Amino acid sequence: MVSAPVPRPPLSRTRIRVAWAIALAVDAIQFPVEGTGPVGWLLGAGLDLVTMAILWAMLGFHWAFLPSFVTEAVPYLNLAPLWTLAVALATRGRGGPEVPLPPNVAT
Repeated sequence: MVSAPVPRPPLSRTRIRVAWAIALAVDAIQFPVEGTGPVGWLLGAGLDLVTMAILWAMLGFHWAFLPSFVTEAVPYLNLAPLWTLAVALATRGRGGPEVPLPPNVAT
């Protein structure tokens, strides 16, 4: 018997925006670092480990973070924006409900 998937809790817009900013910044940093050889690979691996920990803490576990972390360790595959794609998958449909603004009351 297959059970229904557990619904994931919604995330605040601020949390989603910060996660997107982190992913975009890490992908932008890793692009030029990739060409610096073994030192750049070691720096990139450390940055990937920190990024994965931060994104898991912010968004919770998502399957998209695992392949992103593993493929970032492969030289020259790092040129694709994998953290940005992982955050896009992890935050898809998890925004909190829209809170309507209070009516503008003229006094």
